[in-house]
Amino acid sequence: MSAPRGQFTSNLGFLMAAAGSAVGLGNIWGFPTNVAANGGAAFVVFYLIMAFLLAYPVLMAELTLGRHARRNMVQALRGISTGPISKGVGTIAGFSGIVVASLILSFYAIVAGWMVAHLADPFAELFGAEETAAWLTGDSTSRNFTFTAIFSGLTMLIIASGVEKGIERWSTLLMPTLIILLLMLIAYVLTQPGAIKGLEAYLIPDFSKLSPQLLLSAMGQAFFSLSLGVGTMLIYGSYLSKQESLPRLGALVTLIDVGIAFTAGLLILPAMYVAQEAGTQIFSASGDLIAGPGLILQVLPALFDTMGTSGLFVAIAFFALMVIASLTSSISMLEVPVAFSIENLGLKRRPATLLMGLVIFAISSVIIFNFDTLFGLVVSISTEYGQPLLGVVLCVFAGWIFRKDQLLSELKEGHPDIEKTLFWKIWPWYVRIACPLLILAAFVQTII
Repeated sequence: MSAPRGQFTSNLGFLMAAAGSAVGLGNIWGFPTNVAANGGAAFVVFYLIMAFLLAYPVLMAELTLGRHARRNMVQALRGISTGPISKGVGTIAGFSGIVVASLILSFYAIVAGWMVAHLADPFAELFGAEETAAWLTGDSTSRNFTFTAIFSGLTMLIIASGVEKGIERWSTLLMPTLIILLLMLIAYVLTQPGAIKGLEAYLIPDFSKLSPQLLLSAMGQAFFSLSLGVGTMLIYGSYLSKQESLPRLGALVTLIDVGIAFTAGLLILPAMYVAQEAGTQIFSASGDLIAGPGLILQVLPALFDTMGTSGLFVAIAFFALMVIASLTSSISMLEVPVAFSIENLGLKRRPATLLMGLVIFAISSVIIFNFDTLFGLVVSISTEYGQPLLGVVLCVFAGWIFRKDQLLSELKEGHPDIEKTLFWKIWPWYVRIACPLLILAAFVQTII
């Protein structure tokens, strides 16, 4: 018999957990670097469009299916299926969601491990351990393996504690800390020389860089940052009580995610130009702003080095922010395969967490030892293609396989006056037709 299902104990607990899942390195690192590489505010505009036109409906589809089924993604999609074809598709999509979530966490844990190593670096420098500091910031296989293991262990400890004592408690603690650190760092960076140039690069669009790839990147960023398509939000929805309003909670999660992503840009882009003012190279040989790992792990540490001793404390605050953001997302991704193991394999939570955590760590290890070949490939397959395509399947199941009366009944739970809103009339048809077509159109445009 499977272990009893957990449940969020409060509206705030769910919000902090769901927002924590959404607010991770995809916001603090991925969003600003995508902005830097894709025309500044032009990318911001399309990201906002994608977040509200495509990501929010998929988020609502996941929450609705999850709370109705109160099961993991595989069982939820199989449970609402009406025939052998839909059951087969649901089974494949459910397992695909688990695989994609595991692939995302496998590379995510590596990047998060870098953040843990860079958080340890200022402490090593304060104690004069120069060799250790050099190892912590060097790109070595041993460093990557060690800190991926440390971060994976932290994630497993939280998940093993369960929904209330693990996911909810830690999300409620970590999310406010993340926001406070982010605002403090923004206030500091905006007082530095060169910050205004960074704000201009961030807020003034360069529409000459518009391209189908920008559209796909904006969509992938919206899905990745909101943890969509892989069953994360479906499972979190399954832990919600019937007294909560799904449309309201979904809107709040989307707004928090978009808001923190935008706020993170107010830190990262100005910080790049502050680094340039201090003599650090922020443009590549081709004239583009440096993005990707070079931004967080080269440009910003170089900026901190120019600040003397105070730079060590700024570095500690910054990389603490990055580690917290990493954890709030990684716990939600690990919950996807763990929930499946508990409900389908009959394992208790702790053995399920250990099993799934070690499997994903093994995948991370394979990537670490074949980094140049596998890292970019895994990122692309899972975030730019896997998540949006699974989002289409979830929309189809929520809009077509799930009966309309069941769908509307689930929406009314916790929100009895929803029949009076425009959302009530539009959303069932939007999630059925417009959302899947818009996602597929983005892929077709990219291929053409």
